Amino acid sequence: MKCTECGTSMKTRKENYRYAECGLEYVTLVGVKVSRCPKCGGHGVSIQRIEALHRLIARVLIEKETRFTGDEVRFLRKGLGWSGSDFARHMGVTDETVSRWENAAAPIGPQADRLLRLLVAQGRLAISYPTERLTRINARKATITRLEVVSRGKRWEVGAEPAPRG
Repeated sequence: MKCTECGTSMKTRKENYRYAECGLEYVTLVGVKVSRCPKCGGHGVSIQRIEALHRLIARVLIEKETRFTGDEVRFLRKGLGWSGSDFARHMGVTDETVSRWENAAAPIGPQADRLLRLLVAQGRLAISYPTERLTRINARKATITRLEVVSRGKRWEVGAEPAPRG
């Protein structure tokens, strides 16, 4: 594989990769193929079954016991395939409110948080979600979910129990 920046042959190896491109700062893919350019430092990553990976990330997020962060709201909204305006209409809020949630200018409220979990659980991103989990969400606190994800054969798995950060 050649570097798209300088044309030099890239070196490929398996390594852990911080998957910031998904919009979540703390998702690490464990043991994925990463190609790096020895000349300019450019890189590329090979991510297999990306839709399944995003469904797994969404499942972990809707199962957490604290409110969503702004980045998590944006990730879930995009995963549902909605624009900010579409999302606002489905949630029963203004476009400005969605913008404030996603930019962490205002926290998502407990009712909206619960509704988003149910929309994701019933939508394309996740398979099932026990509704009793909604009663265990700490509405006063939003925490970052650190996530390590491992590709195992034809599926993605959480490598270790995610450790919430606050």
